Amino acid sequence: MRILSFGCAGCLLLANAASWAQNAATASSVELPALRLDIPHSYNPLNTYRATLVPKPNLANTPRIDSLVHDGVLELSLNNAIALALENNLDLAIARYNIPIAEADILRTRAGGSFRGVNTGVVQNTPGGGVGGFGSGSSGAGAGGTSGGAGGAGSGASGLVQSTLGTGTNVSSYDPSISGSFNNEHYTQPLSNISIYGVQTLRQNTTAGNIGYSQAFPTGTTFSAIFDNNRGATNSPRSLLNPTLNAYYHVAIQQQLLAGFGLGPNLRFLRIAKNNQKISDEAFKLQVVTTITQIANMYWDLVAAYEDEQVKSRALDFAKQTLDSGRKQLALQAIPAMDVMKDETEVANREQDLTIAKTTLQFQELLIKNALTKNLDDPILEAMPVKPTDSSAVDNAQGTAAATTEDSIALALRDRIELKESDIDLENRRISRSAARNALLPTVALTAFYGGTGLAGEPNPSAGIPSTSPRDWHGAVANAFNNSAPDYYVGVSVNVPIRNRVAKSDQYRSELETRQAELRMQQLKKQIRIEVRNAQYALEQSRARVESARKARDLAQKTFDITAKEQELGAGSNLQTLTARRDLSAAESALVAAMTAFQKAKIELERSLGTTLDANRISIESARTGIAPSGQ
Repeated sequence: MRILSFGCAGCLLLANAASWAQNAATASSVELPALRLDIPHSYNPLNTYRATLVPKPNLANTPRIDSLVHDGVLELSLNNAIALALENNLDLAIARYNIPIAEADILRTRAGGSFRGVNTGVVQNTPGGGVGGFGSGSSGAGAGGTSGGAGGAGSGASGLVQSTLGTGTNVSSYDPSISGSFNNEHYTQPLSNISIYGVQTLRQNTTAGNIGYSQAFPTGTTFSAIFDNNRGATNSPRSLLNPTLNAYYHVAIQQQLLAGFGLGPNLRFLRIAKNNQKISDEAFKLQVVTTITQIANMYWDLVAAYEDEQVKSRALDFAKQTLDSGRKQLALQAIPAMDVMKDETEVANREQDLTIAKTTLQFQELLIKNALTKNLDDPILEAMPVKPTDSSAVDNAQGTAAATTEDSIALALRDRIELKESDIDLENRRISRSAARNALLPTVALTAFYGGTGLAGEPNPSAGIPSTSPRDWHGAVANAFNNSAPDYYVGVSVNVPIRNRVAKSDQYRSELETRQAELRMQQLKKQIRIEVRNAQYALEQSRARVESARKARDLAQKTFDITAKEQELGAGSNLQTLTARRDLSAAESALVAAMTAFQKAKIELERSLGTTLDANRISIESARTGIAPSGQ
């Protein structure tokens, strides 16, 4: 039997293929646009049975990189880095696919299929720049209702179990299906008894053409209809009609009355899939926040390495100048050779410091380029130096207008994406809990059908009996539908499982998992409160370190200036001046480290408050499409 299923799946998916291709052609940074489920049916029903193709990922870097290269140097601001990350970062590109995957799950569950789930975990495969504050050790795990990232059937995240997610009675397909068959058979049978058919060898030719229709509905209702037709010819003289034409139709409705009754248990997959889509949307926001936080941390590490390399370079330049001056004085026999040897040792130490600083800078340059590109196949780009245009300098006014702790906590509890994910996940568990309760009930099905049979055919002269039946197929069909030979039935079937331990276990487990998720929600709120306070403390501490490091740098500068002046006046030695210069270099490096820590503390505070996107003026739409605003 050949089954023909007519639904909207292929029509919707194929209609998006042209849209994807067009978007990919017009915007090279677009990875994958969202699947639209509101597209009307295609005029071509054959599109339902054609595969929908997704274009290959575009692995070319966006033109923004070329526009930032000047004289062979990639000049990069923090805003430029964020824009490049939105366009090129592969963590975001990978997470971007989860959006249409979640929408495809909705399409599947609209037809009554179970949800497959979608990974809502955070992707952090870009090396460098860790993310997460106090107690955030599982940033790769998302909320429940997914098959990955947050677990899936039989597993979970953050100590949660979700093995009963989606449990309940079986759900039939809501997509209507048409079945049809056509066959022809020639049958020959030697007979040992001729009293029945009147011949020694029976020959029959049978041609049948049947069609059927079936569809289920979210109310727990199933509708089916069949229309059977056959034509039979035989060599038996005992047949009243030869050939014989038969027509039969049958319309049936079945309604579940207890288990499986109503929209709740029958639409649970769709409702969970829609909630999973919401979780997926929130998870993508969390991915953007995580990636931008990581990029910002990496950028300030680059700034620190760049500024520290300059500090070490200045220290080496001064050591070389001192050595040159010492050698000239030695030539004039104004100082002992031992002083020049000490100057040479100082130069060697400063060269070592500069080498370490240079290689650290080169590694940070490689990390940031890896994070902001889709590929590094170009050896020129891979070897290209990166110059950060933002300074780590901390303004005294920065952070002075901070909100109170309670206001900050209230803001975080309102805006943190993890709470929104968990709230939607909790709703999924409540849907599953209701479905599990329904599945405890006995199965009671009310079935009714009505049908009719029609007969027609040519009278067989050999039978010797006149026939009043119509002679053509149309007459057989008319007789089938004129209620002359009705076939009707009304019945109730009941299935009461004794002890019912499987359904009882699932129902009880779903209750436990729901309560467990409620506790996890409370735990998450407490964790967010601590993260906010910890981020505020870290910001205050880093500001204090900046002030202390700045004062130490100023004191070291004054000490160096005094010793340098004494040396000019002949009251000091090169060693004293070099020592003061080394102390100044160390103080400058400490200040750079303190200012970098302050910038990172600000980033962590924004993350803990849930304000990262607003602080960096990032729209989710630009993150979804992979096209950063031109002014970014």
